[in-house]
Amino acid sequence: MPGTRKLGRKTAHRMSMLRGMVTYLLENGKIETTLTRAKEVSALADEMITLGKKGTLAARREALAFITKETVVKKVFDQLAAAYEGKNGGYTQIYKLGPRRGDGADMALIRLIPVEEKKEETPAPEKKKATRKSKKAEETVEAPAVEETAAVVEETPVEEAPAADAE
Repeated sequence: MPGTRKLGRKTAHRMSMLRGMVTYLLENGKIETTLTRAKEVSALADEMITLGKKGTLAARREALAFITKETVVKKVFDQLAAAYEGKNGGYTQIYKLGPRRGDGADMALIRLIPVEEKKEETPAPEKKKATRKSKKAEETVEAPAVEETAAVVEETPVEEAPAADAE
């Protein structure tokens, strides 16, 4: 559940910081921050994209109440909602980067999952399973064809070569 970690700040300061980080993430696509902050931002960013997928006026107003820039809200509702249309949650990824040099805090990179372009899928031809019945059916079909060609060969007259006067 988002918003349960205190992050060493009072509520107003914490929410202001998270609002700014979510706005920056949705605007630029990635942020480098501490691991615990990244987990909080991930949950809140997923909520904002889900609001964008709803597309209603109430959802837009709720997003405007949290995200600090109107241009980012427009991007969420127009671009990101359409891009993640077939996906139910999990719009962000968190990569652990290791400890920070100064104080040893675990650092992480949080980014929006890249959207795969929709490709027109061509259905693969269905393969039939080879069974004994189908093999026997193929053999019986081939047998009359061989007889017909033999009959055609027998019916065609063969021209005799002129006899050479050897004597």
